Amino acid sequence: MNDRDVFEYALLRVVPRVERGEFVNAGVVVYCRARSFVAARTHLDETRLRALDPQADVTGVRAALRAVEGVCRGGEDAGQAARDDAGRRFRWLIAPRSTVVQPGPVHTGLTLDPEAEVERLLDLLVR
Repeated sequence: MNDRDVFEYALLRVVPRVERGEFVNAGVVVYCRARSFVAARTHLDETRLRALDPQADVTGVRAALRAVEGVCRGGEDAGQAARDDAGRRFRWLIAPRSTVVQPGPVHTGLTLDPEAEVERLLDLLVR
């Protein structure tokens, strides 16, 4: 019997100078429909960010990354998205945008534990 569920994920990229298109991976957002699960974990490597842009607004970037985590958690931290289900919050977060913090392409996989998947992907692709 297969207990694994399909999940989707996208990396969160920090693009300090949008016109250059260079980025640093700074987080991951994971969604598992079967478990109504959505979560984000972030890790900002300030040294790598400053290598791309010494004038980068680190405080602003950290605030934007915390906001993504808040939307995933739901509740008061999610703002207007608080009433949305996990899928709608994920889709809103992965919508293309031209801001300093941007989602990357969506990928899929199978998992036994979506929460563990968030940490695994953060370690593998961000840290």
